[in-house]
Amino acid sequence: MRSPALRISRRRIGIARAVLILVFAGLGARAFQLAIDQQALERAENQAGTVLRLAAERGQIVDRDGQDLAISVDAPSIFARPREVDDPAAAARALARALRVPRSRLHSRLTRDSNFVYLARWVDEAAAARVEKLALPGIGIVPEPRRRYPHGVLAASVLGFANIDAIGVRGVEQQENDWLQGTPQIYRVERDARGVLLGAPGVRAAAALGGDVRLSLDAAFQAHVETALEDAIAESGARGGIVVALDPRSGEVLALAERPTFDPNRFREIDYRSTRSRAFLDAMEPGSTFKSFLVAGALDAGAVTPGDPIDTEGGSYRVPGKTITDTHPHGLLDPAGILQVSSNVGAVKVSQALGAERHYEVLRAFGFGRRSGSDFPFESAGLLRHWHDWKPLDQATIAFGQGVSVTPVQLAVAGAALANGGVLTKPRLVTARRRNGGPWRETEPERVRRVISAETAARTVEMLEGVVGPEGTARRAVIKGIRVAGKTGTAQILDAATGTYSVERYHAWFLGIVPADEPRLVVVSVLDEPRLGFHHGGRSAAPLFKRVAIAHLADLGLMPEPARQRPPRAVVATRRVETRTPRARRTTEIERLTSDGTSLFLPDLSGRTLAEVRAITAGAPVELEHVGSGRVVDQEPDPGTVLAGARMRVRIYMKRDGDEG
Repeated sequence: MRSPALRISRRRIGIARAVLILVFAGLGARAFQLAIDQQALERAENQAGTVLRLAAERGQIVDRDGQDLAISVDAPSIFARPREVDDPAAAARALARALRVPRSRLHSRLTRDSNFVYLARWVDEAAAARVEKLALPGIGIVPEPRRRYPHGVLAASVLGFANIDAIGVRGVEQQENDWLQGTPQIYRVERDARGVLLGAPGVRAAAALGGDVRLSLDAAFQAHVETALEDAIAESGARGGIVVALDPRSGEVLALAERPTFDPNRFREIDYRSTRSRAFLDAMEPGSTFKSFLVAGALDAGAVTPGDPIDTEGGSYRVPGKTITDTHPHGLLDPAGILQVSSNVGAVKVSQALGAERHYEVLRAFGFGRRSGSDFPFESAGLLRHWHDWKPLDQATIAFGQGVSVTPVQLAVAGAALANGGVLTKPRLVTARRRNGGPWRETEPERVRRVISAETAARTVEMLEGVVGPEGTARRAVIKGIRVAGKTGTAQILDAATGTYSVERYHAWFLGIVPADEPRLVVVSVLDEPRLGFHHGGRSAAPLFKRVAIAHLADLGLMPEPARQRPPRAVVATRRVETRTPRARRTTEIERLTSDGTSLFLPDLSGRTLAEVRAITAGAPVELEHVGSGRVVDQEPDPGTVLAGARMRVRIYMKRDGDEG
């Protein structure tokens, strides 16, 4: 028989169990009710509107003075919720007329099994107004941030562009994408009583905005450089060209111009491959500009001294595999003379004195064969094979810039090391960043390494002044009253199909430093395939440097001496002269000097053979002197000069096709 205490305990447990069952049943019922209510709420919300997640507004890109280079603006985009479109065919017809796009494309999007699809993005206000007037169910308009480049093509290859999803995919836009990109924005899109989707104002909280970037570029100087480049291309008949101008002390890129170029506002219409920055991405043979770094390295290593006489072997020197030649014999030359006349034979002998290993090491120290450290997307390291892989012929040709490839930026950075007392500094495009309109946070110049001693750097720059002197290859780079140092380069283009160097296609280079006694600017100018006669660096790239340099010097308060004003151009006559060249027969109109009894007008003789020049000057009282052979690459006096006096002297400087310098 059970005790009373046990019966009481069992009863209590039963009651507790029943209570718990009731509690859990109640909770379950409440949960079911809430679930039903939530589904109803979501259905109601879906019927009333939807939520869109859109790209954030990117920060600004400005030049060194705060001028806008890239900004974001709102642009209307048309979207649809296909499942809510009553008649896709009719909607497609109406929208095709409003948006002026193919009906078939719209119909395919309106018939997708999807909650959301864009029909057209970044349409103009007129098109958006036409769509709004249609009041089609399931169709809506929402503002999206669109990148705008106020100056069009200005510095396009540097800036790059952001794509339709506001992601940087070229240039600084890509390089600084993480900083420029803000937090994606959430839009509530409501629906009116007829079911038409309505776009709401965007979220513009400061926390959602991207950061701003300030560049080293000077927009005004950039515009001047681009104009100068366009003029040089037009004059020389080149296919394109590049100019890089930087401050050697800080590495700041003050201007970087490229042609051909593109309008980043129209990136959707352009082949993506054509939007790259060739100054950073395309490596080319630098020609005789490379002799500058060879001589600097040899002087610094003590392989040669400034006064060493080097026998250039009568302009011809045999190395295993090839005979190296000069334009014409020079005899004994010191290192400065080798640079001044751009002697290939002299450069080869300096390289041999330095040795392959040290030659390679000094080129690497100047930054060749490695990226510059600019952080520019996809920057090329160029091509510099290890010295272990050099044959004697490789060492010889690398001495004058063949068998090695560099980017224009690499060459400018290496030239800046010469101008900066032998210290290599990274190139800088971004000088400061800020968030939410706050204070700018400056970036600091980054010195990479000392390449050569300050004494050697100064001595090399002094030697390069001779290149721009009366007997050098860059007489057209002279700026009166300002000391200029530089080096020309004329690089034959290698035909990849045949493996041989072209005799008709060249890159014309010039590396310039100004003022030579206190460098403030380094400029690299290169023209792609200028026509013969303009293909030498001294003929086309050097004058381009001069125009760029004068503009920047003026900003620094350094003005060249006034040039002598020339009298107005005289009337000239022409006669037809027929000539034959090794490449093709041609008939040209040759301009002939015509005397008015007291003076003669001197035309441009560039690209002419000696026979053509003599035909031009025939019958005129001119004493003609010529230096070298081949075709005219320079002349004294300059074209457009009116000659007067009893003795009218004209000197022409000539080079054979394929000669360096």
